[in-house]
Amino acid sequence: MPYGRDYRYVFVAGLHRSGTSLTARLIADLPGVGAITGAPVPESEGAYLQGAIPHHARTGIPMHFATDPQQHMTEGHTLDRLETRQRIEADWDPWYPPDCRWRVEKSPVNLTRMRLLQQLFPMAHFVVVIRHPEVVAAAVAKWVDAPAPALIDHWLDAHDRVRNDLTYLHAAAVVRYEDLVRHPSRITAGLAAFLDIATPTFESEIIRDGNADYPDALKMSSTQADRAAVWGYGPRQEAISTWQTPVRHPLRSIRETAYNAFGGLKETR
Repeated sequence: MPYGRDYRYVFVAGLHRSGTSLTARLIADLPGVGAITGAPVPESEGAYLQGAIPHHARTGIPMHFATDPQQHMTEGHTLDRLETRQRIEADWDPWYPPDCRWRVEKSPVNLTRMRLLQQLFPMAHFVVVIRHPEVVAAAVAKWVDAPAPALIDHWLDAHDRVRNDLTYLHAAAVVRYEDLVRHPSRITAGLAAFLDIATPTFESEIIRDGNADYPDALKMSSTQADRAAVWGYGPRQEAISTWQTPVRHPLRSIRETAYNAFGGLKETR
């Protein structure tokens, strides 16, 4: 079915090394979803391909941007205007296939721009990808000259902000990297239901657990572990299997379908 201009955006957000690229790729494989292709930018990230929201060497710095007040863009921001949307659309349009129901866009900086993006694109959906803070701290150590405890604190502070921002979003879901690698078919089905797409009939690929690459990651302190518990994380890379992820959607039928598809995880209005 040709959708023409009748499409919506699904924005994938998360700290660097959290699994955003993997998640965006799985979403892009769903029927009716188009992704940025052939762009000469890192990881096909849309933030590099638009000139409406400044994106330069001082924005999006790993383990810095997510707690920078200047990069937290919400309702009423100076860029919350029609011209911003029009410029983004014009800049992105050449990189997407013309006939798709959804356009998936993945940039880590979406994590601090979700509320602004919702203002610009009111029908947008958001998928936040998280990964155990001990692992993220170990994975970004090659880029960031900071001790692991400080990196874990940054993760916790950033996700405190995310948790609050989620309450402002009409349609949002949280995906843990650990759940995705353990149950790729289930999580893919949940993402499809969240976007109101028929459950894929193909079997999801086997995904290697990259957390195994960091057996010596520094353990969280007890205080840090208490804060991480809200996301279902414990010390020594524990990802609690009974953790209930928030799923938000204005339509009850979609919210409940996504709830069931994710495997009985928590639904949130």
